[in-house]
Amino acid sequence: MIDRAVFGAVVRRPRLWGTAVAAVVAFAPRGWWRRRPFLPIPDDEMVRWRIATAYGSSEAAIDPADVVAYLEWRHQSAQG
Repeated sequence: MIDRAVFGAVVRRPRLWGTAVAAVVAFAPRGWWRRRPFLPIPDDEMVRWRIATAYGSSEAAIDPADVVAYLEWRHQSAQG
């Protein structure tokens, strides 16, 4: 569900890698380790809902700058 532009925006910021991994795990469904593919992949329905609440439509493209801004905010919040 994450496109190359979003992935590229995060990859170019190594300082946010740990924050990005923590965010993915936080959005993963409970018990993700019990179901194939045994990865903390967020539920498609939840991702569609998050996109719809952010952009007004679940079909909207995710703006990489928004993802980076969210990760920056999350990173700063974790720093205290």
